[in-house]
Amino acid sequence: QVQLVESGGGLVQPGGSLRLSCAASGMIFSINSMGWYRQAPGEQRELVANSPSVGTTDYADSVKGRFTITRDNAKNTVHLQMNNLKPEDTAVYYCNANINTGYSRRNFWGQGTQVTVSS
Repeated sequence: QVQLVESGGGLVQPGGSLRLSCAASGMIFSINSMGWYRQAPGEQRELVANSPSVGTTDYADSVKGRFTITRDNAKNTVHLQMNNLKPEDTAVYYCNANINTGYSRRNFWGQGTQVTVSS
């Protein structure tokens, strides 16, 4: 059993900042990629930022220069620092991790955390 628990969402004004955190726990042999996705109402879930391995990162064009993903493999955590937030960043943000459990390799998802950018 593997769990991803997210924290750090909330309401912020345009131009503000938030930091999301995600901690993985349970039957973890090793973690491959860790990342963040988001889903706005009526929209498909989309990739925001991904770390395929420690030290490597990918970003959606819409967040480049504003968001930063960092991960700590020793603590099985991944963070998303979001600066200069815009109303179009409003969505539920989901943590994702591709994990080797010792029995299988699969994707796991967190429960989601709401980010609302509004004045």
